[in-house]
Amino acid sequence: MQALMPEPQIYVERTLAIIKPDVINKEVEIEDIILRSGFTIVQKRKLQLSPEQCSNFYVEQYGKMFFPNLTAYMSSGPLVAMVLARQKAISHWKELLGPSSSIVAKETHPDCLRAIYGTDDLRNGLHGSANFSSAEREIRFMFPEVFIEPIPTGQAAKDYLNLYVIPTLLKGLTALSKKKPADPFIWLADWLIENNPNTPKLRQNVIVEEP
Repeated sequence: MQALMPEPQIYVERTLAIIKPDVINKEVEIEDIILRSGFTIVQKRKLQLSPEQCSNFYVEQYGKMFFPNLTAYMSSGPLVAMVLARQKAISHWKELLGPSSSIVAKETHPDCLRAIYGTDDLRNGLHGSANFSSAEREIRFMFPEVFIEPIPTGQAAKDYLNLYVIPTLLKGLTALSKKKPADPFIWLADWLIENNPNTPKLRQNVIVEEP
């Protein structure tokens, strides 16, 4: 009898997307393209960064000739930061964005987002994380409260539930049966929030929200 092959573990990735200051008026239009391209917008916020915060965000570009202009541009007005999720989110979002230079994008990939919404090498309209480690760092920068972990599906999801979710839920149901509160649903929800073993430690928020 032929042995069954194990179900492959497929993970949903997260990546950071930024609608830059000069195209923020196209926010609704761009979000529609994102959703129609198979992404889920997990987190979203509108904010304005200071030049110092932009320097910290683009620390990997520090020392390059365009760095001062980049930080000045990114701090020139409000922007929209989003956490996008789907399978292979990082590579799919990079493909949708196109080349980093909008001038090149207009010539080689005229249908990509940077060709449509960008202007030149600097003002290219949108940002996307380069790889997984960059996505993790950038998401934590923009959303310090977000817990970054690949989202499992299939058998991996079942294993995750059995290992991390069900034990905590059983403890909560046991406590619920002993407490017998007037509103069991609200009580259990509050208990799970207070006793979640995976609650991340919040870092100090370095983002300046738009007034």
